[in-house]
Amino acid sequence: MSHSQTSALQVPDLQSHFGDMAQQKETATFGMWVFLITEVMFFGGLFCAYLIGRIQHFPAFAAGSQSLDVVIGTVNTAVLLASSFTMVLAVHASKVGSRKLLVLFLVLTMVLGGAFLGLKGYEWYTKYEEHHIPGPNFHFEETLSGHPPMVVDERNVQLFFGFYFAMTGMHALHMVIGMGLLTWLLIAGARGAFTPEYHNPVENVGLYWHFVDIIWIWLYPLLYLISRHY
Repeated sequence: MSHSQTSALQVPDLQSHFGDMAQQKETATFGMWVFLITEVMFFGGLFCAYLIGRIQHFPAFAAGSQSLDVVIGTVNTAVLLASSFTMVLAVHASKVGSRKLLVLFLVLTMVLGGAFLGLKGYEWYTKYEEHHIPGPNFHFEETLSGHPPMVVDERNVQLFFGFYFAMTGMHALHMVIGMGLLTWLLIAGARGAFTPEYHNPVENVGLYWHFVDIIWIWLYPLLYLISRHY
């Protein structure tokens, strides 16, 4: 029997193709970072396309931005920052072997994530009611605030909302995936699957969750705060 097979028998959470728990953890963490890099490239393409449109049609993009509910955007930003904090606490709880705290902080993270998605769904509904969804029924009457106010090209405002729904929609999809991963962690954690020696899944899901939060930190000013005056 090989050394790796012997180690796998001695440590139940160790997969047979790894020499020890440290190697298994480093490999899983490296794999997660590689995955996140591909996600950065994906969202980076969206951000670049959006910025090109914003430069070329700034008045229309600013008018579209000013029609968004900045209060909802700000609250959602605070909600996601709070969820990152509870996720950090969940990771810490898994490291110290506290099952009850792990379950508690995972539940709190999911509640905050659900609150974010609920507010985003409400905001999308208001855009539907205002006919701001790109397509044949799109209609936009607002002007760009200023002295004097500027009438903007409706077609270019529709381009802004195309980016808005594409970017926030992809972000929300990643949030839903994250909620699914948190559900898996919650079930496994409640059953005692994670210990101080084996908690890498919690750490990796935490990395994913923080990445999704960081994406929103970029989306918030790009979409909500164009030429706003307070």
